[in-house]
Amino acid sequence: MNKDLSLLDRYPFEKLAELKQGLQPPSNLDHIALSVGEPRHPAPQFVIENLIAHLHQLSNYPSTKGKQELREAIAAWISNRFAINQALVDPEVNLLPVSGTREALFAIAQAVIDRNCNHPLVFMPNPFYQIYEGAALLAGAAPRYLDCLPENDFLPNLDQISAEEWSLCQLIYICSPGNPTGAVMPCEYLQRLIELAHRYDFVIASDECYSEIYFDENTPPPGLLGVAAAMGNDGFDRCLAFHSLSKRSNLPGLRSGFVAGDARILEKFLLYRTYHGCALPSATQTASTAAWSDEGHVVENRARYRQKFERVLALLSDTLAPQKPQAGFYLWANTPVPDTEFARRLYAEQNVTVLPGRFLSRDHNGSNPGENRVRMALVAPLDECLDAAQRINSLISAL
Repeated sequence: MNKDLSLLDRYPFEKLAELKQGLQPPSNLDHIALSVGEPRHPAPQFVIENLIAHLHQLSNYPSTKGKQELREAIAAWISNRFAINQALVDPEVNLLPVSGTREALFAIAQAVIDRNCNHPLVFMPNPFYQIYEGAALLAGAAPRYLDCLPENDFLPNLDQISAEEWSLCQLIYICSPGNPTGAVMPCEYLQRLIELAHRYDFVIASDECYSEIYFDENTPPPGLLGVAAAMGNDGFDRCLAFHSLSKRSNLPGLRSGFVAGDARILEKFLLYRTYHGCALPSATQTASTAAWSDEGHVVENRARYRQKFERVLALLSDTLAPQKPQAGFYLWANTPVPDTEFARRLYAEQNVTVLPGRFLSRDHNGSNPGENRVRMALVAPLDECLDAAQRINSLISAL
């Protein structure tokens, strides 16, 4: 067996299941799950109908590179969303369809890390999406955790990294809007990171799967490729952005997204993916083309989240008092008792599941930035989210 498999930590939800083991929540309360970031708003009907109408395409092998019409639809979306001259986003060389961001974020490390170099490092935020860590370890690199703390607006502190560490860095994962913090990296922050990537020769993998869930229609979060183009980096050198239909379009089961950016990297990544065998089914590609070509359902989706955050935050303002995120659908809230105790009692006494913050973080510099916080995903219908907030208030009153 690959010896690096022994380096992988248990997934957060395995730890959560162990934490809840043996507990018997009240039978008169329906379970409400705020723990999993799985969108539960309805999938767009027109995408479902499109998918069904093209199931006959299951008779054909799909192309790893993706259909021309899908790549053109994605290129148009990137250009419109991030204000990039459409001539810069060539659907032939600047993007690839992927089986959701999770698959591609893992695979990119396997393609770009040179394990023959001495002590290759992969930087990542802390707390983080655990795929980043697993990808680094299985690519033969060491994770370097960058704490996301409130004093730095929950952004990785680039000043805590030495020149020697930058020189060993081959890949950095960033997530904006952040999971679980909801922090958005401003243009100036991304500009500095791009400059560092050019100075020290590493790749930026920007996980932007939450980029289309934000609260002000006039201020969408910036993206890595838009910032690169505005800097004059017309070829998106060393820059890769990862997007998905899972959160944007409530289609997590479609497993459809894309990676876009540096053509030189994507040329090699296509080679890797040809062997990896992860082409999107043809019917999925056709349905995805329809989804990327429509913004109306995305605007409606944001409105649903906006309403939920307003109502839930109002209910919790005098008790848990979570801070409204800049974007995304998570609340990253402080707990009045240790996060694991809070999660256990909330489940045992109120039948509500949240994810302890320490399960999303690693001990680093003598502390764990996820301790005494919980992640709550406001993905359930509005009435369930409001019910969960009332139950959280009941628990806090009993503490």
